[in-house]
Amino acid sequence: MSEQNFRIGIGYDIHRLVEGRALIVGGVKIPYEKGLLGHSDADVLVHAIIDALLGAMAMEDIGTLFPDTDDRFKDADSLLLLKKVYDKVQAQGYWINNIDTNIIAQAPKMMPYIPEMKAVIAPILGLETMDISIKAKTKEQLDAVGAELAIEAQAVVMLEKIGDV
Repeated sequence: MSEQNFRIGIGYDIHRLVEGRALIVGGVKIPYEKGLLGHSDADVLVHAIIDALLGAMAMEDIGTLFPDTDDRFKDADSLLLLKKVYDKVQAQGYWINNIDTNIIAQAPKMMPYIPEMKAVIAPILGLETMDISIKAKTKEQLDAVGAELAIEAQAVVMLEKIGDV
């Protein structure tokens, strides 16, 4: 890997809403009649952050690192996967400067859960909550997200070199 003081990565994820699953977004269980379909807990926000971290480091994506064909990751807690990925980032001598994210969901409303999401994610990444931006958006009833069939998330991270590793 080339020596750089700063690295930026972008991540994206989308999961279908289905009955019979818990809705977990940003590490927070949100009361709702549907949850996100996925091999792990399908935490769309954490998955987008993971992919942003991996992208910043020019590493594999989340599906390659934690494939849905591997039973070790069946119903996995995405926060544990996030910690594993951040350990890889730190092993290369980088730390997170800040994270900016969007959760795109028509329903349920995400805004009330954002402070708790930040409080859950920040310590895993060695951040203060003020270093994480989580914004809630809708699709104005357009496409699958707007029809309440899915939830998507976007994330951008900035990494900074912390010294020689």
